[in-house]
Amino acid sequence: MSPFSFYLFGVTGNLAQIKVIPALYDLFEKKLIPKGSHIIGVARKEMTPDQFRSFVWDILQTPNRHHTHPIRDEVWQEMCEHLSYQSGDFSDPKLYSTIKASLETHQIHNTIFYLATYPQLYESIFTNLKTAGLTNQDKGFTRLMLEKPIGIDLASAKRLNAQVSQYFEESQVYRLDHYLGKETLQNILTFRFGNGLLEHLFNHEFVDHIQITASEDYGIGRRGTYFDSVGMLKDVGQNHSLQMLTTVTMDAPKEFSNEAVTRERVKVLEKLLSDPEHVVFGQYEGYTGEEFVTKDSSQDTFFALRTTIDNERWQGVPIYIRAGKRLNQTCTEISLVFKNPINRLFSHLDSGNEPNILTFRIQPNEGIVFKFLSKVAGHDLKLEPQYMQFCYKYQGTDMPDAYENLISDVIKGDQTFFNDAVEVEAQWSFTDPLSAIRNRPIAYEQGSWGPQAAFELLQQDGREWLEPSLAMCAI
Repeated sequence: MSPFSFYLFGVTGNLAQIKVIPALYDLFEKKLIPKGSHIIGVARKEMTPDQFRSFVWDILQTPNRHHTHPIRDEVWQEMCEHLSYQSGDFSDPKLYSTIKASLETHQIHNTIFYLATYPQLYESIFTNLKTAGLTNQDKGFTRLMLEKPIGIDLASAKRLNAQVSQYFEESQVYRLDHYLGKETLQNILTFRFGNGLLEHLFNHEFVDHIQITASEDYGIGRRGTYFDSVGMLKDVGQNHSLQMLTTVTMDAPKEFSNEAVTRERVKVLEKLLSDPEHVVFGQYEGYTGEEFVTKDSSQDTFFALRTTIDNERWQGVPIYIRAGKRLNQTCTEISLVFKNPINRLFSHLDSGNEPNILTFRIQPNEGIVFKFLSKVAGHDLKLEPQYMQFCYKYQGTDMPDAYENLISDVIKGDQTFFNDAVEVEAQWSFTDPLSAIRNRPIAYEQGSWGPQAAFELLQQDGREWLEPSLAMCAI
């Protein structure tokens, strides 16, 4: 693996601190950063090399829910040897001349630019990179990493994608949705298409409905300025939720390649029907008192919706998606609820009509769980639900963080688990009609499962939300 320079624009920001820098440490720990590489933090603040190393050290010593394991001194010392810092104004061409001179001095021809910045700064950064000759690939690769969301609606996403295409080839661009880097989500493809056991059941003949839940028991933290400008549907629904949906419903790609996998995800999105009559928006009580939130905010912190995929495989199968903050528990999972056959044996017994459910638990207690009925040991015929489960925590391996996976993919040049322009725009095409009808959201109690209207969304179809089970892959 050839050395590279990794420029982290916005290194002093929240995203860089809680996700990117810890992921870079993990890559050093696993020896996935080649010797001779450089990790350069870029921000406006003036810092000496020692101050920057102290800044990074403090970040790694601060626990967060994304990075909890101890920092090993020998790994830290190695990481320090690769760290440097460059201060400057992102709109100032002098910054990019300095970057250009540094690359020429070190004779490193492979470069990754990670923009952990506000999207409003993108165009200025793109222009200056291009003007300084930093987008060229005549001697090595140049790759650009952009964070979701790409735009705030379809029109802005198209404008941003058009801007990007003026300065970079699509093969250089890595639009990052960190859910695509999660191990369990990636494992869905292996589970479905690497085995012959259950994939033939993934269709309207056998599946009654699909549920996707992305719940958080915490609030918005210090992200009020950003979150209050977008809300839950745009922050999570347009990207994370739809990535989970496409992964579990896509057809088998002809080969395992970026082009083939992305093509199948896009096919699902293009057949996904927006239904403004079946969407609920909520806001947790106390949200308007959060830091950096406007006092009369009508932004949504919860949504629930019903949709369907208008294709042969999933014709008529309802899909229910919900996501929210300050809910009962933190859990992200996808569940396929299977149909009960006519004249099911034992249906006359207690629990005899409970459906079989296949759940992909994305977080926490990551794993794949199949719920089935079993006879209770004893002389009487009694049934009880049981779980057949694959759990990562029992595999004896350290689960890589999603950002670790994705940065590693960028280093390798693998775009499979990133979004391309067409996919991003197809996601906005689905969510824009839903955003357009959002009025003031319904208030819900913190610690609940959202507003009552979200339950009625399923009840009118004769169904109920599944409550994420604490028994799945439990300690």
